Amino acid sequence: MTSRLAIGFVLFATLALPWGARAEEAKSFENLPQLVETALTNNPELKASEAQWEMFRNRVVQAGALEDPMLMLKLQNFLIRDPLNSGRDPMSQRVIGISQQLPFWGKRDLKTEVAKQEAEALKWQVEERKLELARMVKETYYQIFMTDKDLEIIGKNIRIMDDFIALAETKYSVGQGAQQDVFKAQTERSKMLSMKITLEQQRRTLQATLNTLLFRPAETPVGSIADFELKPLAWSPEQLRDMAGENRPLLKSVRARIEGGKAGHRLAEKEFFPDVNVSFEYMQRDPAMADPGYDMYALGFTFNLPVQRARRHAMVRDSSAGIAMAEAELNTVNNAINLGIADNLARMEQREKLAGLFKTGIIPQAEQSLESATIGYRVSKVDFLTLLDNRLTLYNLEREYYESLAEYQMRLAQLEALVGKELQE
Repeated sequence: MTSRLAIGFVLFATLALPWGARAEEAKSFENLPQLVETALTNNPELKASEAQWEMFRNRVVQAGALEDPMLMLKLQNFLIRDPLNSGRDPMSQRVIGISQQLPFWGKRDLKTEVAKQEAEALKWQVEERKLELARMVKETYYQIFMTDKDLEIIGKNIRIMDDFIALAETKYSVGQGAQQDVFKAQTERSKMLSMKITLEQQRRTLQATLNTLLFRPAETPVGSIADFELKPLAWSPEQLRDMAGENRPLLKSVRARIEGGKAGHRLAEKEFFPDVNVSFEYMQRDPAMADPGYDMYALGFTFNLPVQRARRHAMVRDSSAGIAMAEAELNTVNNAINLGIADNLARMEQREKLAGLFKTGIIPQAEQSLESATIGYRVSKVDFLTLLDNRLTLYNLEREYYESLAEYQMRLAQLEALVGKELQE
């Protein structure tokens, strides 16, 4: 009898522990903003995108620059039989000239505008990548939180199963229970150990994923995730859509591509007009054959003839198609943002309600039901399968509670990536 009372006391003490409680020992909690900042600072893929943007930014000056002028030096009309003597023929002359290719008026500005908008689009793609990277860090962070909570719940349930095994063995030893109850409890405990092994592996994988995003060794330890309370979102769908229109980098990138396409379209239309090459030559002459040998000059203008009109019409149609494609992409992105906002808000509302219901109602009730079943089993009014069923019910409810917390935060991270702005402190 003393042994049974001791076992009952231990079991009740285990069940009386707050289901969300953690051990009292000091833990190193990870700081989410610091993790995000580390990823934005160190991630090599982001650095490559920033280098690409810098490359395109430096093309803006190149696009609007004139071609290098051409310098010409030549000996003209010298006699072959006396190749270095300029006094044998009055037409012999030493010539120095320079020429410059000049695009038709407005082409340089349009080329600059096209390059500028290309760089602008890439700049916002870099910002979009930052949003995606922050979202991935946050999602991995809360997946680790959920996995750690699963491990805590598994640990608590293993301790409960140890108490159940001890209780079942005690009842069997005094002839009040079946040996099958002991075997069943041991089997359930083994299942829990198997789940613990799987969760530990999952935790290591998530740790490696987070470290990869932060560009640090995959084996770098990741500390625990602090508990948190859900904060209701204070933004309406209309406000979030307006926020996305103002802040989402992807929208700004597509808009820049549209503006660049329009500039490219105007540039294609100007291809129907000729460019000009301006040249100047100075000819130095020596006196020869009674000719005083006055110096001379030449000034010329050379135009290309834009007669290949089919090619130029194709360039105009090509640029028009590019604009239409970018405008359609803008509508597609806006449509996806609207869907994402509606879907994430609905799922966040669901998870917030479920978390509140689990915390204040269902889980306390399930705890009471398990305590009652435990008391009933001790006095042989409840069979062992009912006791295990109550334990499994509580286990699943606790997991669903923490899953709701983590899912809410992951949906919030997705929503922030959609609108391009932090929504909560």
